[in-house]
Amino acid sequence: MTRGMSGESADEDLLAAAGQRTLRIGEDRPIRISTGHRIQHHDGACSRPHGHNFEITVTITGTLTDEGWVVDKGDVTSVIDEWDHRFIVEAGDPLVEAFKQSGDEDGLVVIDQPPTSEVLSVLLEQELEDRLPENVSSVSATVRETGELCATDASRQ
Repeated sequence: MTRGMSGESADEDLLAAAGQRTLRIGEDRPIRISTGHRIQHHDGACSRPHGHNFEITVTITGTLTDEGWVVDKGDVTSVIDEWDHRFIVEAGDPLVEAFKQSGDEDGLVVIDQPPTSEVLSVLLEQELEDRLPENVSSVSATVRETGELCATDASRQ
């Protein structure tokens, strides 16, 4: 039997009765990762290899687990950390071969699209949706490349 804050007995299990809950990770203090990239077919400065101190926030909605949370924060940050101190390029970029020849292939993340903040936010959402438990009903990721450039799910604004 569960007791509420008032000390009264609860007829329903608190966790089951909680319904959908939202967990915001990095809302006030974003998760920061240092990541390099380049937009290979861009006409401007972004076509050159460069890096950013990305700031990432994640919003996850779902039902509570037996442990009393939507997800373990560590499960989310471990996915994000896979991009920390890595260089992200699009498949077919000549830098892939350069990284291999230099022996730094483990520092490279190759994706199928240009590594823009918009694409990175979508990829992060998809990866989290694939890896998080079935109690999760939605994931939204915001990727801030600079103080002036931030990509997020438009439906979450």
